[in-house]
Amino acid sequence: MKHYNIPVFISHFGCPNSCVFCNQKKINGRETDVSLEDLKNIIDSYLETLPKNSIKQVAFFGGTFTGISMSLQKDYLEVVKKYIDAGEIQGIRLSTRPDCISDEILKQLKKYGVQTIELGIQSLDSKVLSATDRKYDEGVVENSCKLIKKYEFELGIQLMIGLPCSDLKSDYETAKKCLELKPDIARIYPTLVISGTELQKMYLRREYNALDINEAIFRTKKIYALLETNGINIIRVGLQPSEDLTAEGVILAGPFHPAFRDLVENEIYRDFLFEIIKKEKKLDIEVNEKNISRIVGQKKKNKKEFSPYFNLKINNDLDKYKIKVNGKLYERSDILKRELKE
Repeated sequence: MKHYNIPVFISHFGCPNSCVFCNQKKINGRETDVSLEDLKNIIDSYLETLPKNSIKQVAFFGGTFTGISMSLQKDYLEVVKKYIDAGEIQGIRLSTRPDCISDEILKQLKKYGVQTIELGIQSLDSKVLSATDRKYDEGVVENSCKLIKKYEFELGIQLMIGLPCSDLKSDYETAKKCLELKPDIARIYPTLVISGTELQKMYLRREYNALDINEAIFRTKKIYALLETNGINIIRVGLQPSEDLTAEGVILAGPFHPAFRDLVENEIYRDFLFEIIKKEKKLDIEVNEKNISRIVGQKKKNKKEFSPYFNLKINNDLDKYKIKVNGKLYERSDILKRELKE
């Protein structure tokens, strides 16, 4: 059964932290910008168009949901709970900070049908956390993840590559440490310089160098392979190209691409094919048609690079993630593990 999110973007104006990459505004006297009536209207609008026979979750994104007051959290949750009780929605997911988790908060979330909690971990490198003004340490993250697992929520982690003071090693070491937290799902975001942030000022003062697209792909692909080979479901790679994000003047620098995940996948398969062609000097490839784009690459990049050795044949008897090259069958794990070689 297909899954759909009903996204509700709740800013947290009362957030006590000002992370350098965040552009949320401070508005005195207001906790957030979505009224209870707004929430109801958003849900009703989506329910009119989403298939009846599907799994639907209300997804509170955009801010630090558990950082707002307990009473306002309860008000939001009560609105959604009525739809859950009526069978129109199957649950709730939300994103928040590691330092905004407690027993009291989790008990309330459980009571009202929250199923998934995603933590914006971003990094577990102390220098990076300090440089980005996150105001928590690795121990806070570990304790929050343990609590979330204790209450049997699905645990999600959000990682950012290319933050100030990070490098390839620190980004990868963060991902390795995250394996110990036993997350169920993950998102990987390359850092972008967004207008109105402290990072913009750092960038303009030349105190921060944004990653280019090639470096971002290079850093991401190894983390991507590590998480997937350890059974973590990667639900997004790269920021979604929303209207707010793609408006002129919003992104000042950084590796934004509307199909960033595809670029990472293309490069992983490119590395795999390159190793084979070095040894065997030919590429007779059989793949399921659903896997062709990963093999060929965007704008046929991989096909052009490996021409004239590149011979591709569709074989829909193969599983989507399996590939046969020069008569040998390779599993998805075979391809990913090549990225993890030191």
